[in-house]
Amino acid sequence: MRMRDPTVWMWSEAISLLERAERIERQCFQLGEHRYGGPRWEPPVDLFETERQFVVLVALPGVVPEQLIVTLEDSVVSVRGQRVLPDLGPNAHLHRMEIPYGFFERRIELPAHQLRLSQHQLRDGCLLLTLDKPGATP
Repeated sequence: MRMRDPTVWMWSEAISLLERAERIERQCFQLGEHRYGGPRWEPPVDLFETERQFVVLVALPGVVPEQLIVTLEDSVVSVRGQRVLPDLGPNAHLHRMEIPYGFFERRIELPAHQLRLSQHQLRDGCLLLTLDKPGATP
């Protein structure tokens, strides 16, 4: 049995870790310019389709409903808002910051037109949006 070359294994493992880190960064923390000034980030989204609906799940832990604005224009759903940094007082020291704070916006293009937002609720740190398709009956 041949021994595996450890340098090849190490480089392969390093490349795999870098690819995974880049994928996580793209999903969870994409900075850009906010339309109203200042930085923004984009929350990760899952999109499901059934015969009658699209269901959009947006990960927004720590965001309160009063900080959310959901709009539907044509076939584009927009979720905007702000995750506020908790006020820990003047003596708090930051040791690590991995959760994005501040303004966020996520636009999700859907293939169908004339959708109707039938439900939206924030539960367990996720925003659940249900969009009915045209002509679909419940």
